Amino acid sequence: MNLPPVSPPVLAALEQLVAVVARLRSPDGGCPWDLEQTPQSLIPYVLEEAYEVADALRRDDRGSIIEELGDLLLQVVLQSQVAQDQGQFSLEEVAQGIADKLVRRHPHVFGTVTVADTDEVRRNWEAIKAAEKGSSLPRGALIPKLQRYGQTLPPLTAATKISRKAAAAGFEWETVDGVWDKFAEEIEEFREAIAQGDTAHQQAELGDILFTLVQLARWHGLDAAEALHDTNQRFVQRLARVEALSEKPLDQQTPDVLDRLWAQAKLELQRPS
Repeated sequence: MNLPPVSPPVLAALEQLVAVVARLRSPDGGCPWDLEQTPQSLIPYVLEEAYEVADALRRDDRGSIIEELGDLLLQVVLQSQVAQDQGQFSLEEVAQGIADKLVRRHPHVFGTVTVADTDEVRRNWEAIKAAEKGSSLPRGALIPKLQRYGQTLPPLTAATKISRKAAAAGFEWETVDGVWDKFAEEIEEFREAIAQGDTAHQQAELGDILFTLVQLARWHGLDAAEALHDTNQRFVQRLARVEALSEKPLDQQTPDVLDRLWAQAKLELQRPS
């Protein structure tokens, strides 16, 4: 297998990062904070850095992308160093494992398999993945995967992946009209739950609405998580403009004034700069 050579400066930079982290974790003069960390205590930082990378990518900010990818890379190296200190595994095993996996799952690049398009690449990936786990998706194999999505991913992302996998397995409406009918049904059931005053029931029906909205997004080729992210950004931007337009604190304004300022802010932000 012929692989392109890795640039010596890249290897040197990675080696320096590994050495810096090892020094921070050294019992002989290392950093007390780094020495106190465990795989579990570092979980919030892994999540935070991943989201900050996503934000930098959305903004297409080169400097921020470089910085945030570095912060995320630090979490990989630090987790591996902590594991090595505990006698569990090393960064070498982590890197070798993912390299081997990529080679196995790209037989059209590293082997003799021929593919027609990206859809065939995805199908091959899933088939190889199933074979690696000792399964060709027998009855019941789908459920642990869906459970894992629900446990490990942000709710909207999990709902999207669960929806897609269930649909691929045949659990799908015949047309999008059925999804719209289901959405109307869930709205009505939520209204009834609100009227009844049972909080647990209300939560369940609200969840049904959100999950059905994810189904609609999937049918129309939209990303529900991205859509909500964009709406959050627009709301904050508009509210910031309302605050700038207001002559006094927002909590001292009347609803009518706030409505007028909101409409003005929305109009101003829609105008081309």
